[in-house]
Amino acid sequence: MIAALRSLLTSIALAVLIAPAAIAAPIASPTPPSAQAALMRPLTLTKLANMDFGNLGVTTAGTAIINPVTNSIAVTGGVIRLGGTPHAARFAGATSSSSVVNIKIPNRTLLLTRIGGTQTIALDSFTLDGQSKRTMARAGVFEFAVGATLRPAANQVEGVYTGTFDVTIQYP
Repeated sequence: MIAALRSLLTSIALAVLIAPAAIAAPIASPTPPSAQAALMRPLTLTKLANMDFGNLGVTTAGTAIINPVTNSIAVTGGVIRLGGTPHAARFAGATSSSSVVNIKIPNRTLLLTRIGGTQTIALDSFTLDGQSKRTMARAGVFEFAVGATLRPAANQVEGVYTGTFDVTIQYP
């Protein structure tokens, strides 16, 4: 009888110890995590983001300058910031081994054209967020940013102006 009582108490004690573990169910994350991968072939270049000057007002001639290092905009003359999220253009390149990379950006004035019109704005003084010649210590992906100066005229017609510019990388 004492043995049966001991066996019963042991079973109850085990049941009490096991019960909390059985009640604790796994809890899922409130928002599922995501995964992302960007695969690049060696010796390639891809655009990550376009250059964007945001929304500008123009009362007289002036400039809007995107700084590729700080990713900020400065305005001069009669150019006024009116919002938006200005930022430099961003690119990524890939190397297959340690190497030197030469980044080439425009060194001339380009024209942006108003959508639905023929009016243009000059875009020039392109700049990089570092040296144009970069030494890569090992194979892998590298990123860089490009800024420029926008030069609206005093009587610039209102609208959205777009255009393209070439960026190339050379592996000597």
